[in-house]
Amino acid sequence: MTRVLVVVPTYDEVDNLAPILDRLHRSVPEAHALVVDDGSPDGTGELAEELAVRDPRVHVLRRPVKTGLGPAYVAGFRWGRARGYDVLVEMDADGSHHPEQLPDLLAALADAELALGSRYVPGGRVAGWSRHRLLLSRAGNLWTRWALRLPLADATGGYRAVRADLLDRLPLDDVASQGYCFQVDWAWRAVRAGARVVEVPITFTERRFGRSKMSGSIVGEALVRVTWWGLLDRLADRLPGRVPRPVPGRVRDGGRSTAVR
Repeated sequence: MTRVLVVVPTYDEVDNLAPILDRLHRSVPEAHALVVDDGSPDGTGELAEELAVRDPRVHVLRRPVKTGLGPAYVAGFRWGRARGYDVLVEMDADGSHHPEQLPDLLAALADAELALGSRYVPGGRVAGWSRHRLLLSRAGNLWTRWALRLPLADATGGYRAVRADLLDRLPLDDVASQGYCFQVDWAWRAVRAGARVVEVPITFTERRFGRSKMSGSIVGEALVRVTWWGLLDRLADRLPGRVPRPVPGRVRDGGRSTAVR
C-alpha cells in the first residue's frame, strides 16, 4: 500500500487547520498529515498537537521561528522520507487547495513522478481573486516559463504530489528560496533532472479566514531569483564544448499538461 504524507505548513492558521484536515481525511482517509508550524503566536501549533492526540494520522513538526515556506517544506520532506512515506504532498492550510481534488493528483502519479495542481491549464480556475492579483500571477508564470525555458503553465502553484524517489534525486539541501519562489525552484530542478511532470487542473479558492502571507518582498524575491537563474542558464549554454540545452516541449492530454524531455 502506498503511504501518502500531506505536508501542511502553518503560521497563524488556527481557524483553518481543523476544517482542512477534516476535509483531507474525508477525501483520502488513508493519508497522513504533517503540520509544520513555524512558531505561530495564535495557537496553531497547540491546536495541531491536540488534533494529533485524537487522530494517529496527524503529526506535528514544530519549529521555533518563521523561516519561510521553502524551509518548512524541506523540513517536512525530510521528516516524511525518514519515516518511509512513498508519496509526499504539498497543501496549504488556508483552504485555497481543495482536498477533494487530491485523488486526482495522486492518480496522476501512475505515469508521472511529479503532479502539479495547475490553475492555468484547461479545466483549472481561480476563485475569489481580484483582477490585479490574477494578472500578477499569470504574468509571473509567463515570465518564469520564458526565463527558465520551463514547460509549465503554473510553476508557482503550491498544490502538488511527488514520488519520494524523485525527491531523493533532487538537491534540496541548497534551496534558499523562501516564498512561492520555492515552488518554481524545485519544479525547475525536477524538469532538469529529467522527471516526468504532469499538470492536473485544479480550482484555487481564496482563503476565507486569516490573512494572506503574500507580500511585495515575496514577489520581489521570485522576480530576482527567476531572472538570475535564467541568465545563468543561458550563459552556461554558451560555454565552450557545451551543447545548448534543448527547450522542452509540451503536450496536452485531457486537460492535463505534460512536460516532456
